[in-house]
Amino acid sequence: MALRETDPAEVGGYRIEDRLGSGGMGVVYLARSASGRRLALKVVHAQYADDDEFRTRFRREVAAARQVSGAFTAPVVDADADAPRPWMATLYIPGADLGTHVRRHGPLPLPKLRELAAGLAEALRDIHRAGMVHRDLKPANVMLAEDGPRVIDFGISRAAEFAPSDVLTQTGRVMGTPPFMSPEQFSSPQDVGPAADVFSLGSVLVYAATGHGPFDSPSPYETALRVVDGDAELDGVPDELLPFVRLCLEKHPKSRPTTDELLTLLRDGRLPDPRPEPEGKATGAGQPRPRRRRRRLLIASAVSALLLAAATTVTVVAVNAEPTPVARDLPAGWHAWQAKDTHNPDGLEGGSFTNCAVAGGGLVCAGDDVKAARFELATGKVAWSFPVDPTPDDTGNSDGEVLGTKGDRVYVYENNEVPDRNNPGSTLSDYSVQALDARTGSVVWSRRVWRGAEVSAPSTGRGGVQANTGVVPQGVLALDQLKSSYTLLGADTGKPLWRRPMPDADLCDLRAVGGNGYLLCSDAGRQKARVIRIDPATGAPRWTVAVSGTLTLVGQADGRLLFIDDGTEGYRTLTTIGIADHTKRTVRLSHPVSGDSTASLSDGTVFFASSSGRVQAVDPRTGRRLWDSRSSVETPGRPLAFGTHVFIASPGGRLAALDRATGTERDARPGPGGLAVTGDGVPITRSGDALYVPYGVRSVYSVDAADL
Repeated sequence: MALRETDPAEVGGYRIEDRLGSGGMGVVYLARSASGRRLALKVVHAQYADDDEFRTRFRREVAAARQVSGAFTAPVVDADADAPRPWMATLYIPGADLGTHVRRHGPLPLPKLRELAAGLAEALRDIHRAGMVHRDLKPANVMLAEDGPRVIDFGISRAAEFAPSDVLTQTGRVMGTPPFMSPEQFSSPQDVGPAADVFSLGSVLVYAATGHGPFDSPSPYETALRVVDGDAELDGVPDELLPFVRLCLEKHPKSRPTTDELLTLLRDGRLPDPRPEPEGKATGAGQPRPRRRRRRLLIASAVSALLLAAATTVTVVAVNAEPTPVARDLPAGWHAWQAKDTHNPDGLEGGSFTNCAVAGGGLVCAGDDVKAARFELATGKVAWSFPVDPTPDDTGNSDGEVLGTKGDRVYVYENNEVPDRNNPGSTLSDYSVQALDARTGSVVWSRRVWRGAEVSAPSTGRGGVQANTGVVPQGVLALDQLKSSYTLLGADTGKPLWRRPMPDADLCDLRAVGGNGYLLCSDAGRQKARVIRIDPATGAPRWTVAVSGTLTLVGQADGRLLFIDDGTEGYRTLTTIGIADHTKRTVRLSHPVSGDSTASLSDGTVFFASSSGRVQAVDPRTGRRLWDSRSSVETPGRPLAFGTHVFIASPGGRLAALDRATGTERDARPGPGGLAVTGDGVPITRSGDALYVPYGVRSVYSVDAADL
């Protein structure tokens, strides 16, 4: 997952190299220590930094994770719970989490299931021996490393010896993820102990074996009822693992084995001793079970009581009401809207925006002679708009582009055309890169980059044009088309920090990916090429890797640059280069892709989209095609993978949501209408759960992703 312009360059002295993922509580980065060790560094969201209770919980997480150091957990390397944004660094574990792996590749085979069961049992044993209870074991918290599974994220763990009077357990919060929670986490969260993790282990194994949880239901409330009082759905679980799973999923905590007993069961095929009956459990005719209706009323009462307590971290549905809406991550005061930038200096009805980005609390878009225009995230109100050429004429100008963002700044370009004295009636382009305050639109700095009749506009390579500009944390990299050099314009002032001559090559593109700058240089025939990592301090090559063929850089995933070989016969291979070790790997696509498709990367998946609406998803690590969808969206823009869906949009604003696991089109909405435009759809921009879809002529609309 590529770094965003707002991501930090370093945290706690650790250099940030990639974004691994984000969740409700924070963002996880791939970081590197001074010694070169790779770390997973978790930084909490800014909105929680002033929450004293959250900081207390975060300190507890750090303390919990530091107490656990086993072969199947990720050890803590460093942490700072008192930083402006608290963070914790653990040893980085390469590989996908269990949930992602199952979605991409399907259920695990029996040998891998046995390995997973043993590894998780050992991990929980180490956690419990340290006096801790994890309380949120789920597929997303299980990493599949080469040497076995690892349990991560102690975000809601607590010390087992903490008394029920602990103020942090009296807030009424239900902690966990409903499909993988234990019955007692719903009915008596203050009494949760190690047995709750064992129950979750059984649910995770069912998911790994079948692709679904044992208590999956249409609503969170039904899921809660099934967890507490329903039968587990175990169809598809191998017979060999059924005894293990059934014991884990016993409703009463005292009926479940300990982790040591589970390991004995896996090794010897039996439990070491007969299981004792829990107190109060019916064992004969003289001890009847409560009637089911009364049990359901008790469950509903418990769940409802928890809902009426303080804010919860999971969503459960009240027994006699419509489903409680899941908390949405939307800008304050947001509502669905559509808006148009009516500032039209040339009086021409042209095309759509080139791209948009979120910066300074607003949506900043550029394109169709617009240098930059700000739409309010919540309402769509146009706060300000400026043309690419401050002295426009009726000939039109350049399509503007948002080159990148950093905090409250947005980088764009201006073209102040001037008459060509040597060619009367003609003009010379005079391009400047500018940093704008995204809140007010004021120019923070402006730096001329090139001027002439044949020079092209600054671009990051959108639309197939040469990439000659890239934004990195230190500033803006720019390729000087006239002086055969490249330079870094400092982020604070725009002054050149250094200038270097271009490598000896027929053609070079300049790209910025994941916060790093690269030169992609090739010969005239584009049969031989070099990938050069730029040292941001000096501009000198930090490393160079030779490649062959016609490669197009599409992004960065899992610490590796990803290239598509766009040969004359279409796409047939993927090539990756390790950012840290510079190793080169090439995998063949399981299904060749037509050359008229556009390749892009979103959230770790490669997508090929064609003008017919066909979208194909490919795993970049294996080249395996995950699905092939014929959508209803013509000439879609770059797909956006988010949550359980992949979103695509047409130039006219038609928006479709594809199932992320299968590619099936789950929903679609027509475009808002207006003047038709040509070309591919503009990439969708996201802020939390709000989607922003550029369409038509300088227009944008916003919807809640949950509405599709």
